[in-house]
Amino acid sequence: MNSLEWRVTASLAAIYAVRMLGLFMILPVFALYAETLPDSTPFLAGLAIGIYGLSQAVFQIPLGILSDKIGRKPVIIGGLLVFALGSILAALAHSMWLIIIGRAIQGMGAIAGPTMALAADLTREENRTRIMAVIGMTIGLSFMGGMILGPVISQFHSIGVPGIFWFTLLLALVGIALVVLAVPTPVHSTQHRDAGIIKSYLGIALRNIALLRMNAGVFIIHLVMTANFLVLPAIFEHELHLPRAEHWQVYLPVFAGSFVLAIPLIILAEKKQQIRTLLLGSTLALLLAEAGMALGHTHIDWLLAAFFLFFVSFNFLEAVQPSLVAKYSDVSIKGTAMGIFSSSQFLGIFAGGSLGGMINHTWGTTGVFVFSAVVVLGWFLIALQLPQPTFYTSRILKLDPLLFSDPQRLHDELMSVNGVQEVAIAATECIAYLKIDKTTLDEAALDAFSPPSA
Repeated sequence: MNSLEWRVTASLAAIYAVRMLGLFMILPVFALYAETLPDSTPFLAGLAIGIYGLSQAVFQIPLGILSDKIGRKPVIIGGLLVFALGSILAALAHSMWLIIIGRAIQGMGAIAGPTMALAADLTREENRTRIMAVIGMTIGLSFMGGMILGPVISQFHSIGVPGIFWFTLLLALVGIALVVLAVPTPVHSTQHRDAGIIKSYLGIALRNIALLRMNAGVFIIHLVMTANFLVLPAIFEHELHLPRAEHWQVYLPVFAGSFVLAIPLIILAEKKQQIRTLLLGSTLALLLAEAGMALGHTHIDWLLAAFFLFFVSFNFLEAVQPSLVAKYSDVSIKGTAMGIFSSSQFLGIFAGGSLGGMINHTWGTTGVFVFSAVVVLGWFLIALQLPQPTFYTSRILKLDPLLFSDPQRLHDELMSVNGVQEVAIAATECIAYLKIDKTTLDEAALDAFSPPSA
């Protein structure tokens, strides 16, 4: 990548990180904080955590489409300002309902789609996949950082959970500064089939049964994760007598260890083409983890073992599910499919918070883990019907403009190249979106379609 692309990647990854860090910091501490509010109930505590996901899911696709019309930066800056407004309201709130409203407003600043589209606007086609991967990695790092920092920061009585909301405000302002000062403004904003949501492709993506199953999968694993964190902090503090300031001592080794163990599984899934088999195995491990927490949450050894198994499985599923979405989607609808997939993830957060809160109120801690086990079993039954994916690689090819005199002939000639499996041509961008079999690809024949200077 050239210096501009490194600058764009670092800046947009930082914008992602500062926004997501503040959100994840709330997750391990809010359930305990809610116990101190006079109008709190387990359901309202869950709703406060999950409502962010609902508004995020509702606004994500519309804001992505809006950024195609009025530009990426105005939408991203506007989304961060809305997020900042929600942070202020939540920080000043002394009732659950005001916090719920603040969290809902935070979620309305849904800038993931415009941010990815801006990255595509500012970078070359051949580097786009790598740049998207780097930006996506910041979400996982932000999750780990937020889960560790949240309990540490909230222990200070002068700061507490309201201080975390003030911190999210500061992070939003840092994000706005990065957009204005560090990120270049693209000369043209273009619809990108691989990185953006295209309205006309929504119906096609929603009729793909395999993609619907993947949407169900990401919905369920985030439902379960959110529901778990409605009760885990209270278990650590009340049943295991671990002060909340020391919860990071549980989270740090669990997250780091599970991440390290998940990496070989991810590599094995792709290199050995065992992604479907390992996905089913990880789902069963997730089911076992929920059952273990349901049966042994009063015993620290059982709880920590099940908690660790949960995050090994969760980290693997979180990493490979987007890869499966790309494999199951047609090459022309990949960006749209990923947008729907991401919205399903946030809807899962909402469902986990609201339903988990209701179940915690009625059946208590054990009920939450049993409920989570049941929905994971449902995902396993859904995943059994997934077809074996094809292990083709996505590639974006810059095309010689002189070849566009006959688009159909151009399409047919690209399809005739050994190793090319799918082709979608974007005439306005002078590029072709391809799925290729790297083992049989004729690179020289493919290079002949690029302009001489490429």
